Amino acid sequence: MSKKELAMKLHDKKYNCAQCVACAFKEEVGVEEQLLFRMAEGFGLGMGGANQTCGALTGAIMLAGLKNSDGNLENPESKPSTYMLSASLEEKFREKTGETVCRKLKGLDTGVPICSCNDCIKAGIEIVEEYLMKQ
Repeated sequence: MSKKELAMKLHDKKYNCAQCVACAFKEEVGVEEQLLFRMAEGFGLGMGGANQTCGALTGAIMLAGLKNSDGNLENPESKPSTYMLSASLEEKFREKTGETVCRKLKGLDTGVPICSCNDCIKAGIEIVEEYLMKQ
């Protein structure tokens, strides 16, 4: 099963967009699904229902930290590269979806959606596969 198919199955199980993207890559980042699920829960509906940054993007950025961070609690040196990687993911997500803000993606103000949640999740999976897991 592809990552997109897995993510869609998770969405059918009522995982939010951030959970779908993060949990689809549990093996690749070596984190149990339940922990990823719990970490990503507050990022649904554009950051806890605030309709801000899309959950599919925040799920991808969570994965960037898990994949790139040196985990050095005493002298963290990976933050600049993780920030650059996260910015790159944001740019690629915007290219694929036309926007990064949940409210705008759903067309809540205009009545015209730019990108559905399912398509945002698929875009999140694509950017993780193309730009994060290839490193």
